[in-house]
Amino acid sequence: MTAVTLDIAHRQRPEAANPGPAKEPLIGLTRDELTHVLAKAGVPEKQRRMRMRQLWSWLYHRGATSFAQMSDISKDLRQKLDEVFVIERLEVVTEQISSDGTRKWLLKLPRDERGQRHEVEMVYIPEEDRGTLCISSQVGCTLTCTFCHTGTQKLVRNLSAAEIVGQVLIARDRLEEWPHQLSANPTPPIGGRYVTNVVLMGMGEPLYNFDNVKNAMEIVSDGEGISLSKRRITLSTSGVVPEIVRAGAEIGTMLAISLHGTTDEIRNKLVPLNKKYPISELLDACRSYPGLSNARRITFEYVMLKDVNDTLDDAKRLVKLLKGIPAKVNLIPFNPWPGTQYECSDWDTIERFAEVLNRAGYASPVRTPRGRDIMAACGQLKSESQRLKAKERIAMDAAASA
Repeated sequence: MTAVTLDIAHRQRPEAANPGPAKEPLIGLTRDELTHVLAKAGVPEKQRRMRMRQLWSWLYHRGATSFAQMSDISKDLRQKLDEVFVIERLEVVTEQISSDGTRKWLLKLPRDERGQRHEVEMVYIPEEDRGTLCISSQVGCTLTCTFCHTGTQKLVRNLSAAEIVGQVLIARDRLEEWPHQLSANPTPPIGGRYVTNVVLMGMGEPLYNFDNVKNAMEIVSDGEGISLSKRRITLSTSGVVPEIVRAGAEIGTMLAISLHGTTDEIRNKLVPLNKKYPISELLDACRSYPGLSNARRITFEYVMLKDVNDTLDDAKRLVKLLKGIPAKVNLIPFNPWPGTQYECSDWDTIERFAEVLNRAGYASPVRTPRGRDIMAACGQLKSESQRLKAKERIAMDAAASA
């Protein structure tokens, strides 16, 4: 099977001559916010909590995309809601399907306050025991990690809570995961769901968009909606030390640290944020992460770069650094991208590195590269506002399958 790219962008609709006042979007509002805004549709105060619960179920449990689908709400109220509010979906520009089943979507965001529409990427990775959705928290990134393709794209802006939640909704749409769709599926997915895990490991640094990430994860983990346990959600940070303990207390998801180096000298080059928050401060914050235990370990991400950070001395230093922290280490073979200065470590080197960690009692799985043929692997995400011509895509797909 070769990689496939589908251009499924909607055609630009002509602007209405008199569009009238903009409708307020409902996706991304917390329960309290949604309850409050129902006053704008004339919902009496005593009914707002009940109406909020109805809307919540339709939006996040049943995947409704219009008020007309909400059959347990009166026709008159549906009409009032439709006059004031809108249920927005992000626009899918392209969908790429890797030869290994990984999917990557390029998503166009709603217009911002400057009237611009930016794009982000999202990846779905199906595995035997899980389906992991990798979502973005920013357009671009401010951290400029030298091994990461996303780091070559300057930060444009934070994503709103609606845009973060909207990625999960799009994945459920495209994978046909809503309850009414799954009931007709003759071969149900793992555990009755396609998306079993969400990782904030796409474009951007989540802890530099704290409030929107917090509200979005509150919605994604709500038991009466999308209903993903916070133990199935992992927030990955490059080391924004002042926000780590706060994230554990207020967001409460699992934590992953993009470490990638065992000395400040090496990590300063790979992750420039280390110059502000060095390794010792980062690991102190990890030791203070609320709820840390053997059942709730921190994951340390470590990309394997040839002749940079992959020696046995590096492995031994890593063991010493992690002492006293319930942890596991994901070893990530470097995924190349155009213009990179780095190479992936040799496989024998990676195995020897993993053996040192395993002997010290740290689980250290080597992450199997997924979606390389569609630039969907770890560190390869980067949105571009220019779209490839059809013949350019065909050439790329042909090269990937050669």
